[in-house]
Amino acid sequence: MADVLELPLTREEAWRWADIDSLRRAAESERAVPVAGADRFLDLGGARLLFVDGVLDESASDLGPVQLTQIDASDHPLGRQALGRGWSLRLDRDAVAEPVQIVHVASGAANHLPAEIVLAEDAAAQVYETYVGHGWTNRLTRVKLAASARLMRAVRLLQDDGFVSLREEAELGEGASLTATFLAAGTMGARIDGGITQTGDGAYAEFGGALLTKGELKQECAVSLRHAALNGQSHQLWRAVAADRSQASLAARVEVARHAQKTDGEQSLRGLLLQRTATVNLKPELEIFADDVKCAHGATVGELDAKALFYMQSRGIPKPRAQALLTRAFVADAIDRIGNEVVREAFAADADAWLEAAL
Repeated sequence: MADVLELPLTREEAWRWADIDSLRRAAESERAVPVAGADRFLDLGGARLLFVDGVLDESASDLGPVQLTQIDASDHPLGRQALGRGWSLRLDRDAVAEPVQIVHVASGAANHLPAEIVLAEDAAAQVYETYVGHGWTNRLTRVKLAASARLMRAVRLLQDDGFVSLREEAELGEGASLTATFLAAGTMGARIDGGITQTGDGAYAEFGGALLTKGELKQECAVSLRHAALNGQSHQLWRAVAADRSQASLAARVEVARHAQKTDGEQSLRGLLLQRTATVNLKPELEIFADDVKCAHGATVGELDAKALFYMQSRGIPKPRAQALLTRAFVADAIDRIGNEVVREAFAADADAWLEAAL
């Protein structure tokens, strides 16, 4: 990393809600003894990779089909800092891999790591990632799916403090399918930054998740999804829950190219304020150049339904429990889309633990 850390400016529209100050403080923080990471793996078969400050812990890892290799940097302001050696999952045609689990542990200061997932025609993979620890964790993940390839991803951000920044870049071929779910349930700042392009006819992308913020935290997602071929489908479903004086920001963009007829694009951005001192920012965008498409977006911010709370309390449910149940149902919209039951239950447990502490 350069002596002078070059970061985006919040006066740029794409970064106006970014918590650059928290990122910088995390990058300048002192290193400490790393927290345990091996116990963060879920009860699944397949490869297991443990990275500590961006370096593979070989003694606690089983690479399976994953390799370590040099990966080109992105031109993204943060992604370009993830230079050098990273992990790579490449599958041949018709190959189906067991789940790949990756745990990232940060001990302070800054760490960077690039990654790539390249699936040949009709290949299928599942990749699950967990982030814990302290400091600035910066990641670049490149995804390339050939015709009819299928990738399921789920990422949970659970750092105790600091900042996690993810840059996700994906290219989807004909009939390819990408399903990605993110959950920010730690006490760190975060930015989930996505750039997805459907280059093949009939591609499908589902990209969403939940941001859970409290205290003085700021978290955001900024996703751009481009339809560049016929008959594409996309669904962006994001939920944000903000407590205390925190801020959660959701920006989702869909672009439909002139020749991308028969596109079906959907956005659903919803925010829930647990206290009126909190802030949720929503920015849905549609840019459509084709004339035979079906695109829709919805964006709402509100509080828990007072009538529902009253009804539940009238049936003997204590108010804190009623609030937790309603908030959990709100978040479930996003995490219940995870296809693997073990992973879905882990995400639900993370959300429940956050709610128990916040309510």
